[in-house]
Amino acid sequence: MPLEKAKTIINDIKNGAIKPIYFLMGEEPYYIDGIASFIENNVLTEAERGFNQMVLYGRDVSIDDIVSNAKRYPMMAEKQVVIVKEAQDLSRTIENLASYANNPQPTTVLVLCYKYKKLDARKALSKAIKKTGVIFESKKLYENQVPDWIRRVLAGKGYTITPKASQMLVEFLGNDLGKVNNELEKLQLIIKPGEQITPQLIEENIGISKDFNNFELQNAIGERDIKKAYAIVQYFGQNAKNHPLVMTVALLYSFFSKVMKYHALRDKSNAAKELGISPYFLKDYKIAARNYPMKKVSAIIAAIRETDMKSKGVGAANMSQGDLLKELLVSIFN
Repeated sequence: MPLEKAKTIINDIKNGAIKPIYFLMGEEPYYIDGIASFIENNVLTEAERGFNQMVLYGRDVSIDDIVSNAKRYPMMAEKQVVIVKEAQDLSRTIENLASYANNPQPTTVLVLCYKYKKLDARKALSKAIKKTGVIFESKKLYENQVPDWIRRVLAGKGYTITPKASQMLVEFLGNDLGKVNNELEKLQLIIKPGEQITPQLIEENIGISKDFNNFELQNAIGERDIKKAYAIVQYFGQNAKNHPLVMTVALLYSFFSKVMKYHALRDKSNAAKELGISPYFLKDYKIAARNYPMKKVSAIIAAIRETDMKSKGVGAANMSQGDLLKELLVSIFN
């Protein structure tokens, strides 16, 4: 898990176990930025940074430039720090760093932020860094993993959050951990440590409606609460910019696909794990499974696919997002 690995790297640095190279790569920039920022602000004292810390950008330098800077000796300090941001811009020549990685300057801390790409583990650079430094891969979390990430990040700072509140954040922000963390930090300024983040708090301070969102629509449909489902769809139609149809269709497709999987489970004792959901939300799938037999779920999934196609202009004569959702509800509830 990236969170645990990132914590280990930071704790090692705090304890003085500092490596000469940190190669931070992968699809999720949140951890890459977090580790690089920690090194930038903590390895050297403020007085040492003036002469011994530099930030380079991949688009502006070559591998030779990086090596030349890394081989310098620190001035009036035990170490120097060289941080290369946007190092992915050097992807065509990055392997040329292998010779330095095999014999890095022990008084230099070289940090490379290699976002959205990763090294080929079979090649020389990766093998060299594994011997002398740290390779950290920051993998993108799936959306169903983000609520647990939110809970653990907040727990580490002394806060708690309700499952519905975390689900609201994920629905609104997706799996962009940087955006999620920014909103969490705003909320932490409002409440005291030990207090709980609730849907009401999110609605009042972030602007996500606790009653009119995809999560509530999913539950209303699962419970066959026709009146509530149509009210939410009506709201979505009036606020289409903030509630794009593509997001609603994707969530409903995911929900009913899991309901179908729940129907197919012979042993439902470990259903939450099998469905890849929090045990807290398992009741929603049980209710939907009772309300919609497997055959009906199959028909609903087909209707959701048809709505998706119509939203892209296939077989629909300029229907609005609101009308497409209402049509989908008719298919679901009939």
